[in-house]
Amino acid sequence: AVRLRVREALGAREPADAVRVQGWVRSVRSQKEVLFLHVNDGSSLESLQVVADPSLEKRDLTFGSAVEVQGKLVKSPHRMQNMELQAETIRVVGPCDIWSFPLKMKERHPLEYIRQFPHLRCRSNTLGALLRIRSEATAGIHSFFQDNGYVHIHTPIITSNDCEGAGELFQIGTSSEAKESAEETHFFNVPAFLTVSGQLHLEVMAGAFTHVFTFGPTFRAENSQSRRHLAEFYMVEAELSFTESLQDIMQVMEDLFKTVTSTVLSKCPHDVELFHKYIAPAQKSDITHKLFSSSCRISYSEAVEILKQAPQTFTFKPEWGSDLQTEHEKYLVKHCGEVPVFVVNYPYDLKPFYMRDNEDGPQHTVAAVDLLVPGVGELCGGSLREERLPFLESRLQRLGLTDAYQWYLDLRKFGSVPHGGFGMGFERYLQYILGVDNIKDVIPFPRFSHSCLL
Repeated sequence: AVRLRVREALGAREPADAVRVQGWVRSVRSQKEVLFLHVNDGSSLESLQVVADPSLEKRDLTFGSAVEVQGKLVKSPHRMQNMELQAETIRVVGPCDIWSFPLKMKERHPLEYIRQFPHLRCRSNTLGALLRIRSEATAGIHSFFQDNGYVHIHTPIITSNDCEGAGELFQIGTSSEAKESAEETHFFNVPAFLTVSGQLHLEVMAGAFTHVFTFGPTFRAENSQSRRHLAEFYMVEAELSFTESLQDIMQVMEDLFKTVTSTVLSKCPHDVELFHKYIAPAQKSDITHKLFSSSCRISYSEAVEILKQAPQTFTFKPEWGSDLQTEHEKYLVKHCGEVPVFVVNYPYDLKPFYMRDNEDGPQHTVAAVDLLVPGVGELCGGSLREERLPFLESRLQRLGLTDAYQWYLDLRKFGSVPHGGFGMGFERYLQYILGVDNIKDVIPFPRFSHSCLL
């Protein structure tokens, strides 16, 4: 028998005599003259209907059990589906104790409930849809960059660099180092951390390749258990050489968002529809609108003035020189008509050392940009990088970082060019297009669950 995935069986155009399907039972309905099963293998939101003789029913053929079904693929008389499987044999590969199984047949479990079972929640429709969307979005991101001539770089996960400069790093060491911490020994002879960004390594590669990107895990030891923060998340980052304009960076940000979102909507329509129907009903029209709408661009100084004149009271008072908080970002998006907003030219003292000095005054700024989107706030952040050696030397000296970043200064001595780049949080992107309120619901495994430390 030819093995077919459920998705392939559902999409088949012609009947087939010898077919084998493997998966998990989503429903069992036994009647006097016929037995109905719905089998799913994770390849599709829709399950394949199996029609069988009641004599094939077994005691351990229950909801959640793993089965292998062989039979004939035939046209379904039901107008809601194309094909069904007429079973000749049904083998229960793995039984399921339905009384202790936390997911129940034909019950729509809320996200808060299935979050309690990180090792089982991927078997729910919602998380199954989410993971298929993640997979297609990942492929779409790689395709976007490959199609536009970018070279994919695997940047290190273990590093001695603090790219963001905020000090929110996870320091790593061996178990023996933990026991002998008083001796100040290090496996790499220097303190090592889990990366917060691959940007500095990408800048190295941008000195040899004009366009590079990376897409991998990053870590932030931010002491927050909010609905919008993760200790481990995936970041899409890109660097472009020979660019002197923030507009170039902004254009790539916008093109990436629109291209990947169009890919997801075309390849996972039913999965996305599930979220837009049951999780965020208003998100479908909102996302479609964003794909064809124009973005708004304002300066940081203009943003602060807008916030100061806002009729609402903020928890954090907006002041020039202070970072924009999530409440500020969401208000700015609302003020600009619920379209993506680019905020440019942030205060010099607010941003990391590598951002390009605008040499303006009296409000000293750098060529930085954040992309704000409805419901989430900041989605992307980027800047032009400081390619001028004297400016970079002066700033690193003031910060006391000259020795640590001597290699970074070398990049400006040997063929330095104007360049810039950006990073986009992958989970925030998914949270935005699907309308999920809690970012922990868009990751495969919620961290540090009481029931499953994965």
